[in-house]
Amino acid sequence: MTPTPSPAFFDVTRLRRVRPWGGDPVDIVIEDGRIARVAPVGSDPVGAREFDGRGMLALPGIINAHAHVDKSWWGLPWQSYGGESSTEGRIRHERDRREALGIPSVPRAARVLAELVRHGTTAIRSHVDVDAGIGLSGIDAVAEAAAAYGGAVEVQIVAFPQDGVLRRSGVLDLLRAAAAHDAVRWIGGLDPATIDRDPVGQIDAITALAADTGRGVDIHLHDPAELGAFQIELIVERAVRLGLQGRVNIAHGFAVAQLDPARRRDLLAAMGEAGVSMTTVAPLRLPQLPLDELDAAGVRLGLGTDGIRDLWSPYGTGDTLGIAWQYARAGGLVRDDDLLRVVQLATSAGAWAVGRDTHDLVEGARADIVLVDAENPMDALVRQPERALVIGGGRVLHVA
Repeated sequence: MTPTPSPAFFDVTRLRRVRPWGGDPVDIVIEDGRIARVAPVGSDPVGAREFDGRGMLALPGIINAHAHVDKSWWGLPWQSYGGESSTEGRIRHERDRREALGIPSVPRAARVLAELVRHGTTAIRSHVDVDAGIGLSGIDAVAEAAAAYGGAVEVQIVAFPQDGVLRRSGVLDLLRAAAAHDAVRWIGGLDPATIDRDPVGQIDAITALAADTGRGVDIHLHDPAELGAFQIELIVERAVRLGLQGRVNIAHGFAVAQLDPARRRDLLAAMGEAGVSMTTVAPLRLPQLPLDELDAAGVRLGLGTDGIRDLWSPYGTGDTLGIAWQYARAGGLVRDDDLLRVVQLATSAGAWAVGRDTHDLVEGARADIVLVDAENPMDALVRQPERALVIGGGRVLHVA
């Protein structure tokens, strides 16, 4: 069902006795959906629409930088994994089964959004399929499901041509039409070399379309090692030539972690200079993107859940903080500074993924706040406690 905000939810005016990032307890005053003041505890009289945080840890709302809100069967009876395991096989299987499962539709998208919100997510960049079979219906469905939150949850859409850009007639026209949709901020792509078998053609097409329409580019790139690196170089060159610096993202980018150190250093340096970012879903079967090297090169990294309970995989919970745990654990990160940095990737440092300059517990920032019963951000990461309270734009969205 569509998640219309419950009448029990309300716009909160103050969070009392909370500990931003694990610091000393403070009161957070909220006005017009933004943080107006971070004040000493008890500095103002008790008023209406307040919430006592009881000393809980406060974090900025979680940002999911790579989701597929349109594709899940969550809320339906269990769907057994079927079809071939290759990328092409998954695309075919999904195309054959999606209509029977009501994918895409408002109810399916609404169910995914509800799970994301329950886990503390207040801002999302979601890839939404665009192809000849469904046209722009997925974009309309996700936009309608998001609108039910009245702006308390921000959803930015990537028009995602999963079935190819060049190998199917009319897809480029659909992408151009999608770019005119108010909810669409990015033009997607998928494995130009192995899906369209024309890396130059696909990359030229989507980057030119982005430059022409004022949108960004967010391209899935699974291709490994040198094949992937070659395509990243093409993307970087187009980003610079077309003035897309800071508006291009590479999702997955497995190749980066598979190159030898010197080759990776040079590639990351070029990406950083061109403002090309990366997002990861921390796949367990592959080496993780090296956070310290990305930071050194100025390459921004975001975390996302990918698809959850969809026709590609039955796994996933909608918890981006859980993906942060997976990324840290798989990468062998154990020191406090590294664990804190990973929590930041899922929260404040993910601001770029949804076009925000600031996403933090500071005056003037949008009041996206998550409370958890944890000692500090590192404890929250490794222990994964329940999200006790989720606030988006000053509105209470979830209370445990």
